Amino acid sequence: MAHKVALFVTCLVDLFRPTVGFATIKLLEDAGCDVVVPPAQTCCGQPAYNSGDREDTIAIAQQLIKTFEPYDYVVAPSGSCAAMIKKHYPGLFTDDEAWQARAQALSDKTFELVSFLSDVLKVENIDAKLDKNVTYHDSCSGLRELGISAQPRKLLASVEGLSLSEMKDSDVCCGFGGTFCVKYSDISNAIVSKKTDNIANSGADMLLAGDLGCLMNMAGKLKRQGSNIEVRHVAEVLADMTDGPAIAEAKK
Repeated sequence: MAHKVALFVTCLVDLFRPTVGFATIKLLEDAGCDVVVPPAQTCCGQPAYNSGDREDTIAIAQQLIKTFEPYDYVVAPSGSCAAMIKKHYPGLFTDDEAWQARAQALSDKTFELVSFLSDVLKVENIDAKLDKNVTYHDSCSGLRELGISAQPRKLLASVEGLSLSEMKDSDVCCGFGGTFCVKYSDISNAIVSKKTDNIANSGADMLLAGDLGCLMNMAGKLKRQGSNIEVRHVAEVLADMTDGPAIAEAKK
């Protein structure tokens, strides 16, 4: 029987890059899942949480928990949003045993996309082609909170025609950090400048990552620098959906 999987679209995918959502659905369906996109879903509450607004974070979390409870799994094309649910939701309800149990149940069945494909569904080969030399950025939340590093590289290795050139410090922050890039824009710009130097020095034609916030931050900097490096979410490559425009594509 197919797993009933709810797609947590995430705010950035919904508002800025819906193709990542469609790519995610394709990958899950190709892996044999019955995919549902609950219309009542909202933000995971991470911006409020990071800004210290505990009251609104709890209200958002309760709504999300109720929305996703009926499904076998919840999958998000974002290590950041998946980590918010998986690592931080249970801690919001230390004074409410019933809600903490519900938050923990959601945490236990929530996964980032590539981790779900690789670790849960045991997908080893992807039916995709891409004649590009790519480099991969390890986003902070996915790497440090969810242990995502080998999984995307393993799946990318099965993409026909693709070669991977690791950049220096692929596991170092890109400077986005959600609200950090707004509060500390000068520091954020210094961090992303080092990152784009490493991206360019890798010799890759394309930059990939699993978090759209990081990708938009790096793509924006590359565009301002006049770079022609293509920037995409890893789901778009794995789903063989790279015909459309890249993220913040530079004018050629």
